[in-house]
Amino acid sequence: MKGDERMGSPSGLEDGNLGEGGEGTSGVGLSSLIFLGTGCSNTVPNARCLIQPSDPPCAVCTQSLYVPPEKNPNYRCNTSLLIDYCQDDGVHRYIIIDVGKTFREQVLRWFTHHKIPQVDSIILTHEHADAIFGLDDVRIVQSFIPFSPPNDIDPTPIYATKFTMDSIAIKFPYLMNKMWKEGQEVTPIAQLDWKVIESDPDKTFMASGLEFVPLPVLHGEDYVSLGFLFGQQSRVAYISDVSRFPDSTENLISKSGGQLDLLIIDTNSLHKVSSRSTHLCFSESLDAVKRICPKQALLIGMTHDYDHHKLNVLLAEWSMREGIPVQLAYDGLQLFIDL
Repeated sequence: MKGDERMGSPSGLEDGNLGEGGEGTSGVGLSSLIFLGTGCSNTVPNARCLIQPSDPPCAVCTQSLYVPPEKNPNYRCNTSLLIDYCQDDGVHRYIIIDVGKTFREQVLRWFTHHKIPQVDSIILTHEHADAIFGLDDVRIVQSFIPFSPPNDIDPTPIYATKFTMDSIAIKFPYLMNKMWKEGQEVTPIAQLDWKVIESDPDKTFMASGLEFVPLPVLHGEDYVSLGFLFGQQSRVAYISDVSRFPDSTENLISKSGGQLDLLIIDTNSLHKVSSRSTHLCFSESLDAVKRICPKQALLIGMTHDYDHHKLNVLLAEWSMREGIPVQLAYDGLQLFIDL
């Protein structure tokens, strides 16, 4: 897929390609990153803006009433990234990071658009609702044999910390308890193969043939969420929920550790709303981009404070000044990349 005209920025990301792997924008034989969601937990439009409109009404949220989501870069589901990993043998594996409250909508909209047939692995950043509440719907993207028993499918590997798994066990006990009692009705539920990972960059793990490095970050002052570093040909860091970087994590992904090809980073609100905020605001995200100094960066996790087109104009000016191309990502964006 060629970069969508919705990006509308001269930063260099609009051609839909990253790295050195391939000619043109067809993406044949390439891996790709598909942004299933780029919004905050409340998503955009914010329903409150529509049922209790301000005076004047919120322009970003009101836009959703007359511009369809697939043509509206200000329509944002919960943050989620799908990695379409093309292995050396040409076989594609599909790895998804986070399945939040809007997962089913993302499948209907973007799996169909990009012809994604299934999910082979799932990675979770943390246990908040906007990262895990779509777990029940994972059943719709699992491989199955037609006319077979409801649960006669290969479990999908799912990678999460022990803390996250313990929380999920309380919220979705039936997704973890696979012990069926005699005579108990077998219902069609997601079949998941739970695999514990650690919040330690030295404890890497493989998901569907691709190696991931856990990147512990603070999501509030007393809560650890995970980002992930992946890719050998092109190095990508994905950090969706962060308020502050531990020095060890920032050093690992900074230019001194080998320049990132792409940094995908959280930016929640335009302005810092509280000293106890659990996310980076716009200026803090840009400060982090300057410190880490990737070749390119994309911002995710936006609230309705962000007007896609207006902010990308400002970011184009910032990019020219600082020498680091940065844009807001948008739902449905596909970037071809050599991993």
